[in-house]
Amino acid sequence: QALAYDRFVAICHPLHYLVIMHPRLCCFLVLMSFLVSLLDSQVHNWIVLRLTCFKDVKIPNFFCDPSQLLNLACSDIFTNNIIVYFVGAIFGFLPISGIFFSYCKILSSILRVPSLGQKYKAFSTCGSHLAVVCLFCGTGFGVYLSSTISHSLRKDAVASVMYTVVTPMFNPFICS
Repeated sequence: QALAYDRFVAICHPLHYLVIMHPRLCCFLVLMSFLVSLLDSQVHNWIVLRLTCFKDVKIPNFFCDPSQLLNLACSDIFTNNIIVYFVGAIFGFLPISGIFFSYCKILSSILRVPSLGQKYKAFSTCGSHLAVVCLFCGTGFGVYLSSTISHSLRKDAVASVMYTVVTPMFNPFICS
């Protein structure tokens, strides 16, 4: 979301960019991103620590998603699933709504630019970021939200690789 806000300021308020995106705000955005991700991981740790036993301790995946651990539990996981979906909705909806708002403003600002070359430059700048956000969110939500509906281990593994390995590899391309 911080990158979407940065693009929003750069495209919609280019003359005020240095005033708005000062180092304190950038540090605050990085710190908030870190704290929210830490809080999200601690909620998942708390959910897993509440589980009493596991049916089978073999997880056929390189990355241990909390949803996979919930599927292995012997105890009732209905409450845990509700918590996972609630946390996923909150920590997913807020950043996605911020990104959506930023890109709506960016799109309306770009469409008012008369030069075709400037439109192309703005679209190419934002297009890579938006593609990676869609890839990350789509595969991440796919793994977390479909884990209780279908138990396809192969699809879960491919989706996990997409949002834990492939998406971070695109970051240098987005930032350059």
